[in-house]
Amino acid sequence: MPSLRKIEQPLAPGGPKFTEEEVHAMQRAVINLFDRWQLTDEQATLLLGDIAKRTYQRWKTKHYGRVSVDLAARLSNLLGIHKALRLLFSDPNRGYGWVKRPNTDFGGKTALEIMLGGQLTDLMRVRRYLDAQRGNW
Repeated sequence: MPSLRKIEQPLAPGGPKFTEEEVHAMQRAVINLFDRWQLTDEQATLLLGDIAKRTYQRWKTKHYGRVSVDLAARLSNLLGIHKALRLLFSDPNRGYGWVKRPNTDFGGKTALEIMLGGQLTDLMRVRRYLDAQRGNW
């Protein structure tokens, strides 16, 4: 009779690893980006994974705390969206305004409405869309 043997499962690679300095730089950049997008604190906190409004307000005064893997992924995706918009639009103001303009590819919704779905995958959807617009994917 054949014998069973345990198959060792390789460890899944973790998410991207960011230093504390990198995280703080991402936090500062996202705060500036949200200002350019003219978001309310409520919208900003939802995009950041529904963090406490008070936490976000502390960030705006340069008092940063620890960041979870999910929050780091959100920051990274938001900055990826910003980068894609800067590459797609030569006029930065057009890129900043794009997030609030209805888009037929999103069923007439704005990118902001999609992202405000609250899930990390909502941010990723907009980022993938923009990345596809930038090049042949």
